[in-house]
Amino acid sequence: MTDTSPSIGDAPMVHAPGRLSRRESRLAFGMTLPSVLMVMAIVLFPLLATFWISVKPIELADLRAPEVRAREQVRGDASAAGDELILRYKLRNSSRDKAVLSVSLADDIPLGLDPLSLDSRCTLAANRALTCALGDFEPGQSETLDIPVSVAQSFIDNPVNAKDSDVVVQGSSVNPLLTTDLTLDNFRRVFAVREFGTVLWTTFVYTVGGTAGALVLGLFAALLLNQTFRGRAIFRGFLLYPFVAPVIAAAFTWVVLLDPFSGSLNALLMQMGAVDEPINFFGVRSVDVQIFGLTIPVPMALSVVIAFEAWRYFPLSFLFILARMQSIPQDMYEAADMDGASPFQKFWALSLPQLMGIMAVLFLLRFIWTFNKFDDIFLLTGGNAGTRTLTVQVYEQAFALSNLGAGAAVAVLVFVLLALFATIYFRAMPEEEGL
Repeated sequence: MTDTSPSIGDAPMVHAPGRLSRRESRLAFGMTLPSVLMVMAIVLFPLLATFWISVKPIELADLRAPEVRAREQVRGDASAAGDELILRYKLRNSSRDKAVLSVSLADDIPLGLDPLSLDSRCTLAANRALTCALGDFEPGQSETLDIPVSVAQSFIDNPVNAKDSDVVVQGSSVNPLLTTDLTLDNFRRVFAVREFGTVLWTTFVYTVGGTAGALVLGLFAALLLNQTFRGRAIFRGFLLYPFVAPVIAAAFTWVVLLDPFSGSLNALLMQMGAVDEPINFFGVRSVDVQIFGLTIPVPMALSVVIAFEAWRYFPLSFLFILARMQSIPQDMYEAADMDGASPFQKFWALSLPQLMGIMAVLFLLRFIWTFNKFDDIFLLTGGNAGTRTLTVQVYEQAFALSNLGAGAAVAVLVFVLLALFATIYFRAMPEEEGL
């Protein structure tokens, strides 16, 4: 019989590392779980709430819960003790389409007024505390509760204003956000808008134009500031002004400069004889331009808004591109100089391939940010003259038309389009040029 027991020199089988690894994994997961939950709550909760509201028949007024409002009055004249007055409570349901359930009223009867009789729904405590259980109030329901009171001499000598005591009215109502009433009418309403196709096209033109303009201007600024010259640091600071300036100040400056009546640009063009009459840059949808004998309609207001977007956000592209330029090895340019390459050849064959990665990232970020931009267009044109984008449509549906559900539906559409763009971007972009 063979002895299979391990000898003293044999190494024992140790399973501790596996158990230790699992324990470390569980510990790491437990330590990171609060952060993960916090991030999910911050990111996912507003997103899920927007999806939920988009399928709910909710208007802006529905966010305020219906309530029964009460006003207290003392009706009648009293000149002597024992005279009778009416303590009146006027109640009204503030909502025209939602009921308020289990309404109750609580108030303190003023001193010197003694109730002669009470409504069957009311009780009076020894401390003069009046409590009434009024039941359910239908939408828009109004009711008057009268309590006859006898006047004491103390009230005549020192009249008490009935409004000095606060009337407390309580009740419950169904929160429309928590019901299961779902509808697709919000999306039907969005897609049924006659100019929806135009708005969608304008959004993409504005986004692509503003993004490309910011990248091109940022690239030119980076090429300029990559050279060594006196005052380069000060010039860099000036180039950052459009990005760091408050958007309302930058937009107001453009509006003043391009004003058709008192704007400096129109005055300069008139003096130069370039135009016969002032141009309303932010109020004209399109103008006809003659190019090689062809009449081409150019969207005036949209073009100016795109120019503002490119001007305002090119400093961000400029900073990233310049930082990438300064990290490119200089020996490549020295070798190109020895081979007799021109500046354009060096830029096209050496600089541009090195910059494609950062420019691809900037294009993705700027596309998403510009697609979601609202304040620039709203401050410049208010969405008029052919500059209405999907984000402006969100504001108009949710706040101008008080249709919160339709506004959320447009926001969901924006999310879906951006998710689709990001998916296509990551699939089409080579890995070394993407994120």
